[in-house]
Amino acid sequence: MNALNKTLIEKNSSKEITVSLPHELKAKYPLAPIFALQIAEQRQTIQNILSGKDSRLLVITGPCSIHDPVAALEYAQKLLQLQQQVKNQMVLVMRTYIEKPRTTVGWKGFLYDPHLDGSSDLQLGLEKSRALFLQIIEMGLPISGEILSPMATGYFDDLLAWGAVGARTSESQIHREISSHMPYAIGFKNGTDGSIQIALDAIQSAQHQHQFLGLSQQGRPAILQSAGNPLPHLILRGANHGQNYELKSIQQIKAKHQLELPALVIDCSHGNSAKDPLNQPKVLKQIIAERAKTNVRGVMLESHLIDGNQKISCDMTYGQSVTDGCLGWDKTEKLLLDVSHQLSQIELLASA
Repeated sequence: MNALNKTLIEKNSSKEITVSLPHELKAKYPLAPIFALQIAEQRQTIQNILSGKDSRLLVITGPCSIHDPVAALEYAQKLLQLQQQVKNQMVLVMRTYIEKPRTTVGWKGFLYDPHLDGSSDLQLGLEKSRALFLQIIEMGLPISGEILSPMATGYFDDLLAWGAVGARTSESQIHREISSHMPYAIGFKNGTDGSIQIALDAIQSAQHQHQFLGLSQQGRPAILQSAGNPLPHLILRGANHGQNYELKSIQQIKAKHQLELPALVIDCSHGNSAKDPLNQPKVLKQIIAERAKTNVRGVMLESHLIDGNQKISCDMTYGQSVTDGCLGWDKTEKLLLDVSHQLSQIELLASA
């Protein structure tokens, strides 16, 4: 074999790096029974809100994606303190997204590249992600994530209280099957082109039982038998051409599909904010003003310690997103306190 052929073979060869199996990671970073009970109760509370048994507003808020555990823990502590102030009007769930969907290429998230340098230390990403999740859970906060890599779900399925399937994967059969296997409520986003039918089909699929090929906790290929998701629901996230959060859009969706929408959550970011994080307060306040007619059960915010976003570099701003732009904490806190007051006033008027 000449040197050129050898170089070409080495260049084109795939590499395999083994990582811990799901049951091994869970044994190394175990969930204590008291916190397993806490998560079960939080999941039930979220399902009660989505089904209308609990009138409070579900608020899923936090960084677009986690990249710094220290900043994430500081955010979690602030969110926990805020929850005590708004507990009668809303339930706060922290976004703890560790995977980032990419249209082409780019940083794939803390799970895959915790060093933020392209080294792709997935083993460390798995360990640091689970350790971080446990720290936030032990504070008392419910956490949420996006179903992206089906193989990653088995490492964290005991920890999440709520989940989402993104606009690019709502149409995926395997994501619908995986969602039917998860023990927590999962929302499906409308397509980036605004298509609602994609998400409605996903909801119908996820709520049913499936048998599908997956991995066991021991890392073996297995036929998984799902029971159906406890409460799959719709997330309106806007579209490439505009928003769909306001009353007029929701009424048009209902008329077009000739059905009562399943539990409805609205993402205040993405297409609904025209990709400007500072538009999120305006979006949320309109949602609350129209809630009596839209019956929105929950909202999503992209929020971090500092406004905006930044590129990954050697000199980054602490507490600022490295993916989508976020609303800073001061603005987030004021917004949620204002909304809590707005909701309490609506309740007083309704009971008068």
